[in-house]
Amino acid sequence: MKITPYLLFNGQCEEAFRTYERVLGGKIIASFTFGNSPMAAKFPELANKIMHARIDVGDQMILGADCPPEYFKQPQGSSVMLDLDDTADAERIFQELSEGGTVTMPIQETFWAKRYGSFVDRFGTPWMINVAAPAYAAA
Repeated sequence: MKITPYLLFNGQCEEAFRTYERVLGGKIIASFTFGNSPMAAKFPELANKIMHARIDVGDQMILGADCPPEYFKQPQGSSVMLDLDDTADAERIFQELSEGGTVTMPIQETFWAKRYGSFVDRFGTPWMINVAAPAYAAA
């Protein structure tokens, strides 16, 4: 079983996924618009917006879509967690993905992590970046 985040956007899915592809070293595998789908007639105002996208990062994936505005709600109560092994990589990803967003905890050493930080990116997605300390790596 895999657990895969499916991120909903308020019209910025394409830009967000291109950013995630670049910063995370992933590859966009699939992306199609509402205009190229059976939903084209129902949502003509979303013709150029993403109905479904997939980015692969290593052996993981993130899925996403633009949500029709009347159904969009700002994410809350969850975050996308990146658990990394390298502190320099964690700091780079934190800096690049948090640019233009809101940092909720600067990346730093904690009692459980060599590095931990959290933010909401400029697209509205909450993130946590973590490099576990050896004592907590198996937790």
